[in-house]
Amino acid sequence: MSITEKILCAKTHEYIYEDENGGYTVGLTDYAVEQLGDIVFLELPEVGTEFHKGETFATVESVKAASEIYMPVSGKVTEVNNEVADSPEILNEDSYEKGWLVKIEKTGDEAELGDLMEYEDYKEELE
Repeated sequence: MSITEKILCAKTHEYIYEDENGGYTVGLTDYAVEQLGDIVFLELPEVGTEFHKGETFATVESVKAASEIYMPVSGKVTEVNNEVADSPEILNEDSYEKGWLVKIEKTGDEAELGDLMEYEDYKEELE
């Protein structure tokens, strides 16, 4: 199964998927990364920080623009991808496998996932 078969995407171009251990991985979609161009800086939150759905949890800067990244569901950060924070260009190479941003423990209810789209629907909405 490819990663795009298990992710859910937000209209604001973040993705989320459930890990084997019941936690969730959050990142930026390939489309968002493409639109940004060469990424030069990424600011990620501290482990233990809690966010509500829709709150800004990270900032990304590219040669073209700076953008806020929003939490697709409410959750508490359990892990941060320091490798991508130190080398943000990883996002341009692989925004899914290597370029995930944070892992969270979901604190909101299942209904929060209801606003999110499967990858194929997300891609169709972009067209």
